Amino acid sequence: MATVHKTQRPKAKTAARSPILILFICISAIVFLCVYSSQLSTNGFSFSKMTIRNLMKPKHKRHHTLHDKYLYWGSRIDCPGKNCDKCAGLGHQESSLRCALEEAMFLGRTFVMPSRMCINPIHNEKAIFHRSDDGNTEERWAGTACAMDSLYDLELISETVPVILDNSKIWYHVLMTSMKLGARGVAHVEGVSRVNLNDNRRYSNLLLINRTASPLSWFMECKDRKNHSALMLPHSFLPSMAAEKLRDAADKIKALLVDYDSIHVRRGDRLKTRKDRYGVDRSLFPHLDRDTRPEAILCRIKNWVPPGRTLFIASNERTPGFFSPLAVRYNLAYSSNFSDILDLVVENNYQLFMVERLILMGARTFIKTYKEDDNDLSLTDDPKKNTKNWQIPVYTTEDQEC
Repeated sequence: MATVHKTQRPKAKTAARSPILILFICISAIVFLCVYSSQLSTNGFSFSKMTIRNLMKPKHKRHHTLHDKYLYWGSRIDCPGKNCDKCAGLGHQESSLRCALEEAMFLGRTFVMPSRMCINPIHNEKAIFHRSDDGNTEERWAGTACAMDSLYDLELISETVPVILDNSKIWYHVLMTSMKLGARGVAHVEGVSRVNLNDNRRYSNLLLINRTASPLSWFMECKDRKNHSALMLPHSFLPSMAAEKLRDAADKIKALLVDYDSIHVRRGDRLKTRKDRYGVDRSLFPHLDRDTRPEAILCRIKNWVPPGRTLFIASNERTPGFFSPLAVRYNLAYSSNFSDILDLVVENNYQLFMVERLILMGARTFIKTYKEDDNDLSLTDDPKKNTKNWQIPVYTTEDQEC
């Protein structure tokens, strides 16, 4: 009995102390949650301002099963179809990718994303990054394609639109299962709107919707481009979904720049001209060459960016020292000034531009080449989208003092 009595006494003490211990743990947890929630409420998330540090890492990796439903557009952006024999630039491919993601979001399906993105050689010159005074612009990055997950954080995208890659095991299982089910498992569609796909039970209950029959670019096929109300993802969505190593590199550079302004100057490919039947040069962007020269830039941004500010410049201009005249008013910075950071993560010009976009949009004042939204500041008033109206380039300027 003595032995039993001795063993019971510690238990009684433990039982007496346990409510106090539990209460202490509960109070600590509540305090932690209050502090954490206050941090969340003050660190608001904004796609338009692109404060990448506010992007939360996915809490858990999403697991896809055959109970999910899938949407497949092709093994390459804008391919299959008539665009398979060429490779568009990053912006064009992102327009198509964003549109396909929107459709998957609308249909409540998982999007099967191509595992690789082709790289247009025109946009893959190393000299745009490693600027030198010898004018050599012939060196290019190696490779004609890159892994999609080297550009984008797929788990972060899946927080908004679930995605898998077309080289994943789950995609193999989806394909095998849909083939076994036949018409009950997959539909090969062309020219069917997302609304019909959603409302028609013939499609809505299927495991897989296959869009590869379309001969058009994805962004032309998957929605009514004139219906702006159909826009579900902002243009800033994919830039903000950059791979983690690219976001980290951008954050390091922004920390070094501290307080700065930025301009994106697209020249290069946009300055091409063609002769009309009379031998006169014409351009789709008649004022672009004039408006993106240093003297015009100084005049255009004088009321937006005060003298003495640090100005980060991202551009596809190939001429060495082209923007040097801006140094009379501003402290100039380029991505090439941070090669010790970028050389560790950048393997192609698409990755470089994704880092530059994050830096551009993290500035106090960000000036674009073209006005995309009503509130944008831009270097030119030429419309960004112009595919038919070829005009004679204009180089004269209105009388104004700068």
